[in-house]
Amino acid sequence: MGNVEEKLETTPAVPPETKKPVAPVQPPAKIVKPGELLKVMEGLKAEGYDYLNNLTAVDYPEYFEVVYHLFSYEETGKKSVIKCRVENKKDPQVPSVCSVWNSANWQEREVYDLMGVTFTGHPNLKRILLTDDFVGHPLRKDYQLDGEV
Repeated sequence: MGNVEEKLETTPAVPPETKKPVAPVQPPAKIVKPGELLKVMEGLKAEGYDYLNNLTAVDYPEYFEVVYHLFSYEETGKKSVIKCRVENKKDPQVPSVCSVWNSANWQEREVYDLMGVTFTGHPNLKRILLTDDFVGHPLRKDYQLDGEV
């Protein structure tokens, strides 16, 4: 498959609107489309990224991004950040990477619970922090509080 990372689009580690230079604390992110995510992640694991350190999501006005932080135990210091942009905010879906890294299981459930992103192919996608009868996803920017805190 070659080096998967070299084939992906890169975003800057420091936002362009930053006025003064800042030393990046993480590698530049690679952008992956949802339809390519599972194949790319399988390729990255084959290239030595043996640990999914973190999985989260960001709610932007026009889209969601599911963010994956990968790490290699074999090659100390080898890190990668993968972002999967989801344009459909009404029904956001990305493939589950549980088949690649088992550590994605609870992290995907947390993102599903709090942000409403569905991970297709997940072995047990259900709420993990909130009760089953909770309505909505409280970390989404469009979530409305009902006045009770």
